[in-house]
Amino acid sequence: MGLDKLDRSSNVAPPPRRWLLPAIVLIAASGLLLAGETGRELLRFDRAGIGSGEIWRLVTGHFVHLGWPHFTLNAAGLLLVWYIVGNVFDTQRWLLVSCASLLSMDVGFWLLDPDLMWYVGLSGLLHGILAAGLVEKLKKPDAETIALAVLVLAKLAWEQVNGPLPGSEGTSGGAVVVDSHLFGALGGVVAAMLFRIRVRPGAPI
Repeated sequence: MGLDKLDRSSNVAPPPRRWLLPAIVLIAASGLLLAGETGRELLRFDRAGIGSGEIWRLVTGHFVHLGWPHFTLNAAGLLLVWYIVGNVFDTQRWLLVSCASLLSMDVGFWLLDPDLMWYVGLSGLLHGILAAGLVEKLKKPDAETIALAVLVLAKLAWEQVNGPLPGSEGTSGGAVVVDSHLFGALGGVVAAMLFRIRVRPGAPI
């Protein structure tokens, strides 16, 4: 089945094989959590460490967590997001969306948030996945998709003006870096828009 034949407007949850990607993410994240505080300090996004050449932190920082409550919150968020939009792209494109979101966050943190010394968690990636899925579903919009898109925009705007949503820091067990949500969502939107570009046969490259 070609990409253009995927039913991207459906609200039906992705079939079982489509859950493989989030399952891998959660298994990896839970495994990293077992490394404890030592592992978290070694793998987190850390400005000083990255500046000294520890570039793996640009990736691993998004998959380690403050603790089990933080991981559980993000795991539930990923499963919910995947249920909503996990069927709109194939695995290859979801990997590209994920890479775009991670890159957007890393560049955003480094260039636009110089006071951020360290960061951990999946929440930025979740926002990137959700944003990309909604952009794709809005090609054939329905009331539910429009309402959810408005809610996501309102949430991002609230966080930029007022900070984290009430109760979110207590639930996660630490400070919430709201810029990760914005940068991750922007990366997802850019990826989804780039997927729409079609090169005409015979057109110069």
